[in-house]
Amino acid sequence: MSDGTKAVKKSSIGHTIKMVAWSFLGIRQNSASHEDMARVSPFHIIAVGIAGAVVFVVGLIVLVNWVVAK
Repeated sequence: MSDGTKAVKKSSIGHTIKMVAWSFLGIRQNSASHEDMARVSPFHIIAVGIAGAVVFVVGLIVLVNWVVAK
């Protein structure tokens, strides 16, 4: 780091999950989003996004079945 460049810190999978969860809700700050996009792997974003969508859909199905059963 003696050449004056900043080292880009790699993001953990936990940080990626948190980032995608906030994005699902639509309340990410623009500055934080740009900062995170520089650190996160596109593969992690896609994998967490698909997993989040599956969990959301399965959750809705379970909720509907629970409400209808009553």
